[in-house]
Amino acid sequence: MTATQSSADTLLWTQMPSPLGPLLLVACDQGLCRIFLPQQNEAMDPEPGWRRDDEALANARGQLEEYFAGTRRTFDLSLSPQGTSFQLAVLRALAEIPYGTTESYAKVARRLGQPTATRAVGAANGRNPLAIVVPCHRVIGSDGSLTGYAGGLAAKRWLLQHEGVFLAERQSSLFG
Repeated sequence: MTATQSSADTLLWTQMPSPLGPLLLVACDQGLCRIFLPQQNEAMDPEPGWRRDDEALANARGQLEEYFAGTRRTFDLSLSPQGTSFQLAVLRALAEIPYGTTESYAKVARRLGQPTATRAVGAANGRNPLAIVVPCHRVIGSDGSLTGYAGGLAAKRWLLQHEGVFLAERQSSLFG
């Protein structure tokens, strides 16, 4: 994972349906750099100058389709997220959380050797540009509660249940 992208990079995009709603995938020369979820507070429209290239993003789209179909548990994609060195360290830690399991923000902070950085881990987790592929949805509160998710708590719940994670009954009240 790299900290920067060249301003000369041509950004390519495609859209795909998913159980969460439409996803916008964006790639730069080094790999997949962004996945926009339907409920994010950011625009899901391609920026001027981006070029639609369904073929260039076919592998990423195919792997996400396999994940949603339940036939893929890990991703094998070239990734190129942007962020500070700390944010990228958090993304690497997130990528190590196995399918079907969860970790708390505090545990991720301890794994990074920064046990007092729980809030910073939460902030970096919330800025994850590659949701689903870098599984920020697998991070929950220390008490087992669902916490914020860029795609909305309903999407986080769906992803965790899709992976077979048992969610405590008290979390059900978050969704009606």
